[in-house]
Amino acid sequence: MSLYGTLRTGVSGMTAQSSKLGTVADNIANSNTAGYKRASTEFSSLLEQGPIGEYQSGSVETRMRYAISQQGAMNYSTSNTDLAVQGNGFFLVSDTAGTSYLTRAGAFKVDASTGNLVNTAGFTLMGYDISNGAPDMVLNGAGALEPVNISATRLAATPSTKGAFAANLPAAADVVAGSTPANNVAGSSYSQKSSLVAFDNVGNKVTLDIYLTKTSASPISWQMSVFDRAAAPATGTFPYSSGPLATTALNFDERGALTSVPSLSLAVPNGQPLTLDLTGMSQLATSYTPLSATVDGKAPSAVASIRIDKDGTVNAIDQNGMSNALYKVPLAFVTCPDNLNPRAGNVFEVTDGSGAIQIGTADTGGLGSIVSGATEASTVDVATELTEMIVAQRDYTANSKVFQTGTELLDTLLSLKR
Repeated sequence: MSLYGTLRTGVSGMTAQSSKLGTVADNIANSNTAGYKRASTEFSSLLEQGPIGEYQSGSVETRMRYAISQQGAMNYSTSNTDLAVQGNGFFLVSDTAGTSYLTRAGAFKVDASTGNLVNTAGFTLMGYDISNGAPDMVLNGAGALEPVNISATRLAATPSTKGAFAANLPAAADVVAGSTPANNVAGSSYSQKSSLVAFDNVGNKVTLDIYLTKTSASPISWQMSVFDRAAAPATGTFPYSSGPLATTALNFDERGALTSVPSLSLAVPNGQPLTLDLTGMSQLATSYTPLSATVDGKAPSAVASIRIDKDGTVNAIDQNGMSNALYKVPLAFVTCPDNLNPRAGNVFEVTDGSGAIQIGTADTGGLGSIVSGATEASTVDVATELTEMIVAQRDYTANSKVFQTGTELLDTLLSLKR
């Protein structure tokens, strides 16, 4: 073993400990960075081959290791657009050049200039547009993904197409003789009346008057007629200026159960065909009791808030409280996430060692769920890093002593010639 070999080994040791101090410094600096994954320095020996029985001094090399697969704690916030992954998976984000990356840093907010959801490092969250139906997902790449844009939502009306009406009709009601509401004549009589609100194509409210008239006691039969309130006279109930929108017979058995067709179809004025589900109708020995009355559709309304479900569905909630699904945020995964290559901005890119990217839906197929109103904390423990710093400092000092001793021995050797 030569003295020069001793010097090289000492320098190698100091370089290795410098690398370790560098990772410790990065970890401490990012101890509060959302989604940051702790880095560590792994050492391995390099030995030179020499004759048997003779020792040749070697050196040490270092490799950086990132605990990317380690789950961080949840830091909860008041922002619905703050996102975290609980479990396996990464968000797909894009930089300004359109390059896709993976990240666990989910502190997203709406960018004022574009309306896109952008995280602290400036990367844009990517998702599938589902406003017109289920997405056509690409399972092995970022194809068909687009920026999740919140400002793209506009005022929109949803016309009514389906609803439900259920009520108990009194068994003791008298049969109404003569004309019925379906005839739309003056003096028409009826047994009960209720109203529903539907929406036309542009979001105008359309009030539907429902008249229920008992027409027969044996067999038990009622008549249901639906009118447009806009056609009603200024005073009184009848006559309407136009006929009923729809009429149907409600037939019941001796136990008061509905035996006729359990639905009614009608055309909403200036709107869409509306189907009312009537399966809940009954005739029992009690008073007239409406049980349920629902109609879909909504009037034009601005977006009031955003809700993101654990499966990644981004919903716009309007001022009427109605929900409209806009995007589906997928999660990406790789076979060996610890071999991903970290890049600036707390993002990762795929490498040969990590395996190819795969894309799936959150909360399915082994992927984690998306937590809205939270970010994933850094996996750095400052106390551990300070301990590692002390160890690296002492090891660096020890290696410097080896170098110093080698130089002193070399000076001794050179002084022999003097």
